[in-house]
Amino acid sequence: MSPLSGSAASLGLRACHVCNLVSRVSHPRQAAHCPRCGAHLHARKVGSVTSCWAFLIAGYILYIPANLLTMMETGSLISYRKDTIMSGVVHLWKTGSWGIAAVVFIASILIPLLKLISLTVLLISVQRRSTWQPRQRTRLYRMVELVGRWSMLDIYVVTLLAALVQLGSLATVKAGPAAVAFGAVVVLTMFASLKFDPRLIWDPLYKERGHERDAQ
Repeated sequence: MSPLSGSAASLGLRACHVCNLVSRVSHPRQAAHCPRCGAHLHARKVGSVTSCWAFLIAGYILYIPANLLTMMETGSLISYRKDTIMSGVVHLWKTGSWGIAAVVFIASILIPLLKLISLTVLLISVQRRSTWQPRQRTRLYRMVELVGRWSMLDIYVVTLLAALVQLGSLATVKAGPAAVAFGAVVVLTMFASLKFDPRLIWDPLYKERGHERDAQ
């Protein structure tokens, strides 16, 4: 049997979105519930594309203040400075901390932006019912899910520095307003990736194969 000969949904199988139990539904058009947790069963996540777009647009909006506002404020008896994410990266690079600067730039600027762009590409391709490179698009989605948690690295660094420096009495470190916006961007992109249903990538291929069999 060809791997595209039939989808699980066409065979009457439904995966519970709460406990992930796969069940067979005798009448696909009738309401069904998970035999284990009682949740309502759906062939696809309800409102997946709409909800994903909402989280994604909010993420794009907050990405701007996250990078323009102050991320970290550091002060001592002789100096006081405010840094955005980018100015912090530049400062680390100039002071010789090239490795840390590269990690912060990749985790705090590059990865969130690539996540937003990747999810946008996936959503547009799903809405256009594209059949282009479904395996690669599915791998792209899995990668977005995998690297998402590392985007919080900058917040962890600020929190750790603040906790360590507060042990002394001659310096202070505190998070700026960008930390809230940046954390919101990370959370919103995580919600967007969770709400996106990768099975929508494959649906046009199943329907295309079904039309081909009908024509034959």
